Amino acid sequence: MYPSKQQPIYGAPPPPAPNAYYGAPPPSTGLPVTVPPGFNLQAHLPTIGPWSTGLCDCGDDGRNCCITCLCPCITFGQIAEIIDKGSTSCGASGALYVLILCVTGCSCLYSCFYRSKLRAQYGLREDPCNDCLVHCCCEYCSLCQMYRELTRRGFDMDIGWHANMERQGHMATMPPPPQSMSR
Repeated sequence: MYPSKQQPIYGAPPPPAPNAYYGAPPPSTGLPVTVPPGFNLQAHLPTIGPWSTGLCDCGDDGRNCCITCLCPCITFGQIAEIIDKGSTSCGASGALYVLILCVTGCSCLYSCFYRSKLRAQYGLREDPCNDCLVHCCCEYCSLCQMYRELTRRGFDMDIGWHANMERQGHMATMPPPPQSMSR
């Protein structure tokens, strides 16, 4: 009574038809490159390693420990200037830290952001736990650890980013002067 349904036959999909709107895809324009044996084209990802000091090793640098306990905005400003590679000054970062502390009481949320940036720049482990948790529970110890890490990586925290670059023989990164078109 009813016609029988035929089972569909699945095979290779048909070749794509050229789209009337876009036309045929453009030909590839790359040049073939031969890679010498042993040459690796993969992107180099930083290895994840340990911090140079522990979270509770604040006594390793007694001067910084005292400054951080009395006025953490100074230590934070020094850290932020180095991590931001001089794009923000120590004073501006420290002032923002104090402002956030006075308004919200949660400056640890701001400083944990810089701990994450430091870890990303130098391939450090998220140790002993999550960055925000470290800063919320042990703010001063974490700031001291970050300070020590940068010091052990060769930065003189008292002179700032630009002076460190001059001392290391690099030119400080400055924006190019404004240019205009002229005849």
